[in-house]
Amino acid sequence: MPPKASKKDAPVERPILGRFSSHLKIGIVGLPNVGKSTLFNTLTKLSIPAENFPFCTVQPNEARVNIPDERFEWLCQFYKPKSEVPAFLEIHDIAGLVKGAHEGQGLGNQFLSHIRAVDGIFHVLRAFEDPEIIHVDDSVDPVRDLEVITEELRLKDIEFMEGKVEDLEKSMKRSNDKQLKLEHECCEKIQAWLKAGKDVRLGDWSAADIVILNTFQLLSAKPIVYLVNMNEKDYQRKKNKFLPKIHAWVQEHGGEPIIPFSCSLERTLADLPADEAAKYCEENKLQSALTKIIKTGFSAINLIYFFTAGPDEVKCWQIRRQTKAPQAAGAIHTDFERGFICAEVMKFEDLKELGNEPAVKVDRVLYKKCGEGPGDRI
Repeated sequence: MPPKASKKDAPVERPILGRFSSHLKIGIVGLPNVGKSTLFNTLTKLSIPAENFPFCTVQPNEARVNIPDERFEWLCQFYKPKSEVPAFLEIHDIAGLVKGAHEGQGLGNQFLSHIRAVDGIFHVLRAFEDPEIIHVDDSVDPVRDLEVITEELRLKDIEFMEGKVEDLEKSMKRSNDKQLKLEHECCEKIQAWLKAGKDVRLGDWSAADIVILNTFQLLSAKPIVYLVNMNEKDYQRKKNKFLPKIHAWVQEHGGEPIIPFSCSLERTLADLPADEAAKYCEENKLQSALTKIIKTGFSAINLIYFFTAGPDEVKCWQIRRQTKAPQAAGAIHTDFERGFICAEVMKFEDLKELGNEPAVKVDRVLYKKCGEGPGDRI
């Protein structure tokens, strides 16, 4: 029997960039008139302005969208609880950025502050041509649009870091605090990385660097999901002349998720009753991308959840990835974290397979007695 791995042999988990909180949110970002507010409307089914002119959205609209999960639905059917609380993604619709936003162009400073307030980005790209919908740069070129937005976020970070380095240098003249020196070295490293034309989230930062980085909430440190808005015909045939160029650019700049979708299709489906929407998709061999968009966004900002279930309530408890068991228990009640000793958990698949909780507990005991493993099924 092989020796058990010691804690020293376990790989050290590096901290994640971003706030350590379960209350995280994602913002919809892009140039004007690329489909941001229309996407927000279809995701939330809220009636907010989505007009054909730049800067229609000035204050960021906010909404919570439930996370589709068949496991949650099964638990609700199984327990028939008095209360059902699904997991959710908080989404902010942020007005369009333009070139020069970091210098205040197009109310840029105000909108960039709205991006700083979110924890991740849905970057919407226009990959369709329509003479009826104006483009802020008079032509459709999603790769150019990618570069404009990426550069504006990075330039704003450079401006922020220059101020931070300057403040630290002043403080170091008045104090010999070693922590100030470490922070200054880290800030200079971040500044050099940004000036080399690279985004913070793509850097190979040490755990100590990440602790400092997470106090800044830099724009280019936020995870991104690229949403490529194409017309319904291109989406149906899964072909678009812009898509290969977008894919190549994204692969060169971090390889983050790309989700093709069609705002026009999603708007059509949102306006139809559920049965008619399903029939429309079946007849046209189409599928809504909203579920994939919501789940990918939730995962991108490092959120996960666990269930508590019973006849009173079935609930999803949201926690940030890398949360330890005592803090996860604290999401339910702070007393659970303070007095935490252990937690009894079971896999959803085991409950579904065996049919009830006592059967799962008996199966777990038998599994251990048979010596087939360490009981890690739970």
